[in-house]
Amino acid sequence: MQFGGPDGELGAAMRYLSQRYTAPCNEVKAILSDIGTEELGHMEIVSAIVYQLTRNLSIKEIKESGFDTYFVDHTTGLYPQAASGMPFSAATFQSTGDPITDLTEDLAAEQKARLTYDNILRLADDPDVRDPIKFLREREIVHFQRFGEP
Repeated sequence: MQFGGPDGELGAAMRYLSQRYTAPCNEVKAILSDIGTEELGHMEIVSAIVYQLTRNLSIKEIKESGFDTYFVDHTTGLYPQAASGMPFSAATFQSTGDPITDLTEDLAAEQKARLTYDNILRLADDPDVRDPIKFLREREIVHFQRFGEP
């Protein structure tokens, strides 16, 4: 899930908002602050999608969909984890204090997030899911381009 997985929105927000403090110039600090803040908004979008998809599931649907192991621990509450079930961890992102290393990490992070959204689009057929995922995918591309500017 893009909420808390290693390439998800929570990790991206934490990465960029942490890196901004050691950025070498105000322009880079501003880009990191802007994108980090936007990633928090993306968490809200992803959370709303997951909530809408799970809020009215019957026990039968939960069992048939394979959602039962998640349900045992969290019912339908939103918990930051990857689609594989691995919970969010700060160990999944980096903030080194070296601007070249951090910006390279950020470029890669945006590409991994884009790929994850591509994979979600391959699996989802509901337009109410696909449309916001397409929007989020496009924002990852914009973020990649912005990180390439400094």
